[in-house]
Amino acid sequence: MNEFIPDYSNIVKAAQNIEVERIPLYEHIIAPEVMETILGKQFKELSGGNDSDLDEFFRNYCGFFKEMGYDTVSFEELITAIMPGSGALYKQTPGVIKDRSDFESYPWEEICDLFFNTYRRSYEALRRNMPEGMKAIGGVGNGIFECVQDLVGYENLCYLRYDDPELYHDIFFKIGENNLKIWKRFLKEYGDIFCVCRFGDDLGFKSTTLLDPKDIRELIIPQYKGIIREVHEAGKPFLLHSCGCIFDIMEDIIGAGIDAKHSNEDQIAPFPVWVEKYGDRIGNFGGIDTDVVCRMDAGSMFEYIQDVVSKCRHHGGFAFGSGNSIPAYVPAEGFLAMNRAIRTIRGEYK
Repeated sequence: MNEFIPDYSNIVKAAQNIEVERIPLYEHIIAPEVMETILGKQFKELSGGNDSDLDEFFRNYCGFFKEMGYDTVSFEELITAIMPGSGALYKQTPGVIKDRSDFESYPWEEICDLFFNTYRRSYEALRRNMPEGMKAIGGVGNGIFECVQDLVGYENLCYLRYDDPELYHDIFFKIGENNLKIWKRFLKEYGDIFCVCRFGDDLGFKSTTLLDPKDIRELIIPQYKGIIREVHEAGKPFLLHSCGCIFDIMEDIIGAGIDAKHSNEDQIAPFPVWVEKYGDRIGNFGGIDTDVVCRMDAGSMFEYIQDVVSKCRHHGGFAFGSGNSIPAYVPAEGFLAMNRAIRTIRGEYK
């Protein structure tokens, strides 16, 4: 196999809904534990060290993407991880905002500075260690709904909708205001590192959306528009990662200005369905159900991927990878089988 030469313009074009000759590879997240197994070296713990440790972490992290045939490095830092009192989304802790008093006393003005004080060193180390020909895809992690859930809790949010509709409304708009402030500053300080910007905001589950579609249209999507506008003014396409069955609101999401969408699960709709439905207007990222990566043997996986790719060609720009992410529980051999299959289709292996 010839040496892989990355070219981040491939994934920019895919996000702009332009089909490119060399299908770009894309993952929302690849767990460092999977990278460590494949590379045969430990480096995850270095992410919490000094500047020298951070450089070594990102040399390995970015180097993995290049070695595996990616044109970009997927990277983001999470808003939810720095919000005071957060944790209801991931840890199932009680939400810190339960009523109007909690909302009014919450330290909203601190969040933007907290984000940059916490993550500045990581973004700067990412910049220093980006391989030639590559840029990052990602930026500021968590969308509006995820941040709201992390402060309120999903169950409590549903109660709040009926108990205090005005507060329910105000929380979404306050989160939107804060997230927009972070994105504006991020694009000024670190936009040069990124070629495609994104956030993840899981709006659905297997059968429908997690909130009434009307609420999503009125409270969440308007907040998306401001962030997407800033990304576009910075000259970059915007990719939305959202899991679940969100067909009821896809027209509204496309109307908000997204350039591309990621995430698919075969139980909801195989990737070619998304491409067929929306490939005339937006780029589509995804391809293989993460469960398939975990369970299918290499031969069967190659046939699965070959079938998906054949159905997606000539339907607009697309980038290929898992429909969700590569968490630590995904077997390294499963990831490698997926990676080798698509690179074989690209002509890099015989």
